[in-house]
This record gives sequence, C-alpha cells and structure tokens, in this order.
Amino acid sequence: MTEKEREERLLQKIQTGGRIESPDEMTEEYRQNLVHLLTMQADSELAGAYGYVPWITKAPTVEEKHVVAQIVKDEVRHAVVMYGLLADLGMDVEGHVGAHDQAFTMRIEASADIGTARITADKRVNIFYYPIDTWADFVFFNFCMDRGAGHQLEDVRACSYGPWVRAIEGIFKEEKFHIRHGEHWVKRLAEDPAARGEAQATLNKWYIRTMNIFGRPGSPKNALYRKLRLKLRDNDEVRQAFHTEVKELTGAVGLTLPEWKPAWGELPEEAHIPG
Repeated sequence: MTEKEREERLLQKIQTGGRIESPDEMTEEYRQNLVHLLTMQADSELAGAYGYVPWITKAPTVEEKHVVAQIVKDEVRHAVVMYGLLADLGMDVEGHVGAHDQAFTMRIEASADIGTARITADKRVNIFYYPIDTWADFVFFNFCMDRGAGHQLEDVRACSYGPWVRAIEGIFKEEKFHIRHGEHWVKRLAEDPAARGEAQATLNKWYIRTMNIFGRPGSPKNALYRKLRLKLRDNDEVRQAFHTEVKELTGAVGLTLPEWKPAWGELPEEAHIPG
C-alpha cells in the first residue's frame, strides 16, 4: 500500500467516526502528530507531579497532606499511562525521561513572565515552569490549570486514536477531583477576609498563565489536528469555554478576572495539552 492510499484509507475511517487502533493503520503524518501530543501530555503530567511534591510536607493540615500526596500519585500515574501509549508507538521512554528528568524539576523565578515560550527541551506545557510557592498557588493551580486541562481533554475523549480515548477516561475522572479540590479552597480563601487579597492576586497570576496555554485562534497546526481528529475544536473555542466557566465560578465568590491580552504574533502554532 502506498502512503497516499494509506492516507486516503485513514481519513475515510476517521471522518466516518472510526478510530485508529494500531501503528499499522497510521500515516507518518498521523503518527508524528499523535506522538507530539502524547509527549506533551506525558511530560506535563510528570513535571506537574514534581512541582507538587514539596506541598506534601507544607500543606496546612494532615488531611491536606494526604490530598496533595494523592494528587502527586495521580499525576505520576497519568504520566505512566501516557508514556505507555508512547512506548506502544516505539518511543524509548526510559531514554526520553532520563534525558529530561532534571529539566522536569526546573522552575523559573515566580516574578518572571515567559508568556507562551518554552525554555527546555522537554515537551511540557510552559505553565509548569512556574513555581508553586504558596498554598494559594497550589489551590489556584488546581482551580485554573487543571480546569484548563480538563477542557482540552474533552476533545481527547472523542478523538480518533482508540488507545488514547480509553486511557483518558480514568485520567479525566482524577483531574475532576483535583479541580473540585481547587474549587473548595478558592471559596474558602475568598470568603476569609484575611486571605481574600491573596486569593485575588493569586487568581490574577494563574488565570493569565492558563489563558496562554491554549494556542492562537486559527492555528494551521490546530487545523491539521482537527483534520486528523486528534482535536475537535479550534484553540480559541476551548479557551473561551474555560474563560466562561472560570468567570462564573469566581464571580460567585466575589473574585474578578484580570484582563488578558494575547500577543498573537508570539503564540506557538499548537495548542498545548497539560496534565
């Protein structure tokens, strides 16, 4: 079978709702884009877990130490699942992780603003370069970034690669737990007069950083992902769904969203999938 015949067969299958189940069915274009997206998610899951680890000891209560430990465990499990999918596609997972393991722990200064830049060789979403320095940071990361990831994972649940669809269901449920944890604490901090100012300032940081993860509207890369049904929506559709939900939730507890101004000329071609 020629590559053109393989492409015609693949597109016909996915455009009629079928799913790709093995590398034998893939074109090289499909495989390369799939591997890119899976690696972004896998690296983000692992880098995210590393960033949470210190908060097992620093969380404010024994109960919260257990919650943070569970979230770390979830994120590492998600990474294992995603790297398993990549191994099935021929990636040398141990070699990849070993080459980037120190980079996964790298964090920038809290005051830095890197916009949409990626500054290491791993494929993590760039929000994972920022440190989690306070309990409010941990809370609003759960509230914003995990919710942003959830909106992106909605597309994965109906994508064209069967093994990814099946793997994502367990991940999606655990991410919902992380989001609910964030919601609980956002309400608690916003309703505490002593913590309200910190809550608003921390929301301002993580909301902007999360809005930057989705990619630019009309991205050619995103259009290719949609053609291959590895994504279903334009980047900005996902961003606006996230914004609408966060605006309603923060407004309900008396917090306000800061203005977000995109610099479209600086945004990357692809929308990113976090953990």
